[in-house]
Amino acid sequence: MRRTTSALLSLSALLTASVLAAPAAGAAPHNDRAAGASASEVSAGGVPVGWEKVDGADLARITDASDRQQALSASGRSAAAPADESGPMAIKSMRNGKFAVTEVNYAAPNTGALRARSTHVFGAWESFAFEWDEAGETFALKSFANNRYVAVEKNFTGQAQNVLRARSTTAGGWERFVMYHNEDLNLYALRSTLNNLFVAMENSYTGSLQYTLRARSADVTGSWEQFDLYNIVG
Repeated sequence: MRRTTSALLSLSALLTASVLAAPAAGAAPHNDRAAGASASEVSAGGVPVGWEKVDGADLARITDASDRQQALSASGRSAAAPADESGPMAIKSMRNGKFAVTEVNYAAPNTGALRARSTHVFGAWESFAFEWDEAGETFALKSFANNRYVAVEKNFTGQAQNVLRARSTTAGGWERFVMYHNEDLNLYALRSTLNNLFVAMENSYTGSLQYTLRARSADVTGSWEQFDLYNIVG
């Protein structure tokens, strides 16, 4: 697998710039397309055609200093530095071009829900650690906002079912993901091992769950399930 060309982001802005109030009431969310709708083929092994699994060593090579796309931080500066496999990372949705945030101020039961709603990386709210498990060949995502692992809420009902939520103190079956990389697109996809579905960003949801991340797609159909990853420095 070749090295990727993602940017590095600065954490120079204050953490408080990302704080939100508790979610306001809104209209009921709705899907922007049918769950499981597919625009690509899936191989016999369940891997989308054109995608390959990523392991811990691959993720450590996520940046390439010789060919890097620069991205502006909230302060208007850009940064470039060697990748740090133990450092925080940001997750950017290709559907709306925004970074995933842990909504620590949301009221129960949605406390810690992940939503792609930040235009920049302001601080811990947009920061995640990707922890590789060699035995299971999976990743666990840990939020820097509340120091909790991201779980797939399979038992939630309605359109909040399978929402990603940073709420676990340990990483078990609910918190495990397989990561895939598309070399041509230079993008990533995540599949939950709990329900064997890919993570999608719900762009057309309304209310407090707009842009929420959910493990609900049978395939990588397009930008709904495609994400870019950024090392964070500063």
